[in-house]
Amino acid sequence: MKTKVNGIATLPDPEVLAKAKRRQFTADYKRRILAEADSTKESGAIGALLRREGLYSSHLTHWRQQRDRGLAPRQRGPKSQRDPLFEEVRKLKQENGHLTQRLARAVLIIDVQKKVSSLLGIPLATVDSDESNS
Repeated sequence: MKTKVNGIATLPDPEVLAKAKRRQFTADYKRRILAEADSTKESGAIGALLRREGLYSSHLTHWRQQRDRGLAPRQRGPKSQRDPLFEEVRKLKQENGHLTQRLARAVLIIDVQKKVSSLLGIPLATVDSDESNS
């Protein structure tokens, strides 16, 4: 589509925006559209409403879910407030993983020591314990 500037036809600006801006809808707008969509009884009226407003049917679905939850939109991105125990749980999981690796190494070393002692014919001292070892 050509535009006219001072009576002279010019070409449209071919520049395309680098990133489209995300549309945001107010809670009042959502309530109004949902009320209008819920009150329609004619066939095709919701489709006409969506075309008129430039919306998708998924908007209505998500907005109905939000309405059922109280129209509180979810915040996108990283959570600003973390659970106070989050950091402690993370540290404990990290320590648990480290200790599990150390235990696996220790079990491997003990198995090697048992095999070496049996090859060399060195008897191992028996220790009474509650654990049953194989």
